[in-house]
Formats: sequence, structure tokens, C-alpha cells
Amino acid sequence: MIFCSSIRTAVSLPARPLFLLDPHSTCQMATDAQHVVLETSMGHITIELYWDHAPKTCKNFYELAQRGYYDGIGFHRIISDFMIQGGDPTGTGRGGSSIYGDKFEDEIHPALKHTGAGILSMANSGPNTNGSQFFITLAPTPWLDGKHTIFGRVSDGMNVVKRMGLVSTDSNDR
Repeated sequence: MIFCSSIRTAVSLPARPLFLLDPHSTCQMATDAQHVVLETSMGHITIELYWDHAPKTCKNFYELAQRGYYDGIGFHRIISDFMIQGGDPTGTGRGGSSIYGDKFEDEIHPALKHTGAGILSMANSGPNTNGSQFFITLAPTPWLDGKHTIFGRVSDGMNVVKRMGLVSTDSNDR
């Protein structure tokens, strides 16, 4: 499991690696609100947010990070050559809520595609079921186009994302 916000120490559980965020640190925000820095035990990941294309989704992610919602929460799902997923406070892949309540609608923009590694998208369980969970792609994933809101990209720290994608996982991608 890999957590959002700050990951300072890596904790290994049997057959289930866990990267914990430092519960005393927070996501760092650039003053222009265009970037969020995820501090992880493996290094920093800087995210550029696409406010013009997905304003509601960016606001949700930014405000959750600013409130400390992601502090101590891990990346609970890692699939090599596909994606790393985080933002679920339960760590099960079934939890999390948005700043708008439980879930909110998709913001699919036709110009944005899952063309390569480093794309930031909302994880969901179907149309209009966005909460707090997100994923970062490790490769092109065109089958996700039109199904997941793309709201940013990794602008710095892609080497960290790639290393996270190489972590050994169990049959449940944990």
C-alpha cells in the first residue's frame, strides 16, 4: 500500500508492502494552487493540476490535501506497468469521500487522454462516483479514456512513481 501526501517511512508487512505517510506532515501546496507535492518515503512527487479542464475535481483533490485528509493514507493498490492508486482512508479500495459529500460527477474532457506514464486520474466504481481516490498511470492506458476524470500529471518525481510501481505486491495488488 502506498499513501498520499507525505510518505516518510516504508513499513513492510508480510507479502504486502506499505509506504506510510508521516502523520505529522502535510501536502505542500504551491502558492498558485497549480501544484501539490506528495512527500513519500521514496521521494517527492509534484503534481500539476488541470484546473481549466477539471475544476471541480482539482478543487476536491487540492482541498482534501490542504485539509490533511491524505496525511497518513497510503497507496493501497499497485499494478506494475499500469498504475498506483491511493486516497482511500480505509486502505481497502472501497472508502473515501469528497469535499462535496459522498461522491461527485465526472469531468471527462475530450482533449485529455491516458497517453503515458504520469497521468493523474480519479479512481471510481462507475460513472459519477468520484470521491477521494486517485491513481497515477505507469504506462499508456487508453482503455480508461472517457471513464476516469483526468485532472493532472506528474511534473516532477516520475522516477519516484516508477519505483513505486516496481514494489512487490500480492495477488490483490497490495
